[in-house]
Amino acid sequence: MTDLDAFRTETRAWLEENCPPEVRGPMASEADTIWGGRDAVFATPGHKLWLERMGARGWTAPEWPREYGGGGLSREEAKVLASELRRIKAQPALASFGVWMLGPALLAFGTEEQKKRFLPEIVRGDIRWCQGYSEPGAGSDLASIQTKAEDRGDHWMVNGQKIWTSYADKADWIFCLVRTDPEAPKHLGISFVLFDMKTPGVTTRPITLISGKSPFCETFFDDVRVEKENLVGTLNRGWDVAKYLLAHERTMIGAMGEVGAGRPLAQTALETIGADAEGRLDDPMLRARIAELEIDAAAFRLAMERAGDQMKAKQAHPAIASMLKYYGSELNKRRHELRMAAGGIDALEWEGERSHGGAAARDWLRTKANSIEGGTSEIQLNIIAKHLLQLPGA
Repeated sequence: MTDLDAFRTETRAWLEENCPPEVRGPMASEADTIWGGRDAVFATPGHKLWLERMGARGWTAPEWPREYGGGGLSREEAKVLASELRRIKAQPALASFGVWMLGPALLAFGTEEQKKRFLPEIVRGDIRWCQGYSEPGAGSDLASIQTKAEDRGDHWMVNGQKIWTSYADKADWIFCLVRTDPEAPKHLGISFVLFDMKTPGVTTRPITLISGKSPFCETFFDDVRVEKENLVGTLNRGWDVAKYLLAHERTMIGAMGEVGAGRPLAQTALETIGADAEGRLDDPMLRARIAELEIDAAAFRLAMERAGDQMKAKQAHPAIASMLKYYGSELNKRRHELRMAAGGIDALEWEGERSHGGAAARDWLRTKANSIEGGTSEIQLNIIAKHLLQLPGA
């Protein structure tokens, strides 16, 4: 038995003993998502226990160093853990912008004090983060941000507005781009800072989308005090941190295409449409489309693993995140289109028990934002054309 085989055996035994039954199987709704944070709400006691156990082991961020609360696993061990979690159909122990985006940036650019202060809290799910990037006049052209931070000696005073701030109304802290040198070229003079969302002067306003609900908010800063110790990276070089973090954000959004939440599409379609004499879905066209999606999703998962290996070895092309983001977003949109088709007339219902409060329709509408958030599909295609394919005139 190799060391990796032994690790798999130990991991399987630990998961069987410690993964509560409530978190095995597809998520019933968005309420099953474990976000953590100061005011965390859990769907069941089992969801809370799952976060506590996985966080204590560092397996919410399995490849982060142990000295910062992570699991300290090698890339190969992390793959084994992921495969064992899939085997028992375990739901994610933590959904976290801290794990997906801020944590990698802190590991690369943060001070030792910042790493020791924030990373263990992120791993345990004690702190929930939101991202202060986009502004009303700075979306795809992110470097045009106008939110300013004035130097007041021992602190900065921040004023401005952010928009499309996901879960800003529920977050504990924000990682935020601010302009600290208004005279510098737009890609310079930007700094990357952290501050508590309960700081006086911070207000949020949810934005309702076509789905009837939304994670997105407007966020306003009026004379918000930010301590100098919460600067990440070099003053006026926050664009370096922002670009690094964007690659992780786009990979995270792309990962939505890897797996689908909710019941398997084939099961939903069988219950709605029924089976033919051979026990197959009695709609050959829909059956073929579902099979095609499942094959594409499996291939995409392998592509994600390969890209992860390349990133870990520092061999990945910087634009690979744009490719993953684009394909994953489109794949997730396809999945929800098929979920609507598989659900039949029930999927069109907006309210009621059969539709689970219009979950299928609302989730389908929500996916329309996948190709906008984190950089539009058009922007990602431009990056791919220019930097990966090196097309003339791109």
